[in-house]
Amino acid sequence: MAYEEYGDGPHAVVALHGWFGSAREWRTLHPHLDGAAFRYVFPDYRGYGARLDEPGEHTLAEAAADVLALADSLGLERFSLVGHSMGGAVMQRVLADAPHRVRAMVGISPVPAGGVPFDDQAWALFSGAADDRANRRVIVDMTTGNRLSGVWLDAVVDRSWRNSTPAAVAGYLRAWARTDFHTEVAGSPVEVKVIVGEHDPALGPDMMEATFRQWYPHCELEVLSNAGHYAIDETPVALATSVERFLANR
Repeated sequence: MAYEEYGDGPHAVVALHGWFGSAREWRTLHPHLDGAAFRYVFPDYRGYGARLDEPGEHTLAEAAADVLALADSLGLERFSLVGHSMGGAVMQRVLADAPHRVRAMVGISPVPAGGVPFDDQAWALFSGAADDRANRRVIVDMTTGNRLSGVWLDAVVDRSWRNSTPAAVAGYLRAWARTDFHTEVAGSPVEVKVIVGEHDPALGPDMMEATFRQWYPHCELEVLSNAGHYAIDETPVALATSVERFLANR
């Protein structure tokens, strides 16, 4: 199973990428991570990155099963989870399927376990992103507050286009937007941190207060200044610092 790795510390962390991402997207954070304290594992989902040609059903259950199989192959009995965007939904599916193995969770603009509501216009935009680069650009621009350069937007879209298949993008959209399993995780005692960007119009503080903060008794929320949906790119130093300060005591 394809994955990247950083660090060899005693605390294992599996970091799960977003809908337009891949394992490669986490490389921006590598220089700011403490590899002596943590061992980071960055897997690709089926149809993404190094698994571009691997067939799959592109469901949250399948992605979570792959995460657990990878952890088994690496000898990771217990580990923390970090999930960006769609990775936040996969992260919670892993918790639902194997709660005894999860030390702590950090969601970065994470998709809630209850899915995400769309009106018809938004659904047309997002579903069209499977086959249309222009749709992806509009989505990235919108979810970062229409404030970042066209050069950066084009780079994000290009990486996404090269590292995902249309079938995976289409399938995972249905999975993260229209799958509701929040009753399986509500009340979990796991400690959770949710980090959102101040310029993310959808998966921002209000959404987190209505979902994560309601479902997880031990959940804290942080709003990152000068970030939208892609804090991994926008504010990597602040993000890495926040993630590791939380995980260090878990």
